Amino acid sequence: MPRVAYPPLRIGILNLMHDRAATRARFEYVLQQANVAVQTEFFYPVSHYRQRAVPVSVQALAAPLSEVELAKLDGFIITGAPIEHLAFCQVDYWAELQTLIDQLVAHSLPQLYVCWGAMAALHHLYGIDKVALPQKYFGVYANQIYQPHPVLMGLPPTFLAPHARYAEMNRRQILAHPALQLNAESVDHCLMLVSNPRAQQLFLYAHLEYEREALLAEYQREITAHPEREYRQPQNYFADPLTMQAPQFKWETTQRHFFNNWVTQITQHKAAAHKEDLP
Repeated sequence: MPRVAYPPLRIGILNLMHDRAATRARFEYVLQQANVAVQTEFFYPVSHYRQRAVPVSVQALAAPLSEVELAKLDGFIITGAPIEHLAFCQVDYWAELQTLIDQLVAHSLPQLYVCWGAMAALHHLYGIDKVALPQKYFGVYANQIYQPHPVLMGLPPTFLAPHARYAEMNRRQILAHPALQLNAESVDHCLMLVSNPRAQQLFLYAHLEYEREALLAEYQREITAHPEREYRQPQNYFADPLTMQAPQFKWETTQRHFFNNWVTQITQHKAAAHKEDLP
């Protein structure tokens, strides 16, 4: 399908993941597959390096977070981070993250929060509580549309998506909040997508940016870091679960539709804002 002739959208991304280079490549790929040209700009939290020099490897992949740059952007993504076990106030860049979220709201930027980023934003903006899961929710699961949203257009009522997290947000509080919609959840009633449509905010709890090998890489990272622990392998993922061979990219269609729909929404939001600014 040919690209629509719009100027490139500028999407800012706060990259909080441990595998920064891989995360950058993933988001660049999924956004570049959209029907509108996208320019990505990556940032890191300055306060995370308050007591030490910023590593050269980080500087090569991202710029320091700056409010001046936010005003030039058309949308923003805050990624996940493998820190679900920490209370939000224990995260060393929590204050900076809260300020960023407030600035995104003030600038009326479309916002996409992913996994831990979605937990943090939902807690900061709406006071929703985080709840530890009894075990990691890890694998490729069927998800169902609970309430339609434009970013889910083109998907069937039940679709596949990868999940990888140790915590969940309080579903009862979400359903009770007048500003929030629960748009999709897994068949196990774990969150997939929550939104505030009026504020252009999406809280995505599935790692739709992941490519075929990403769940396997995450599993290998954990068992390498802590070989003394027993980790559950990703479910419904391998063609041969016994040998953990041939990971399957079952969410490829979901990924393509979701990110293309989100970029399209940003284009429409930008066009509407431009129309309002005309004399």
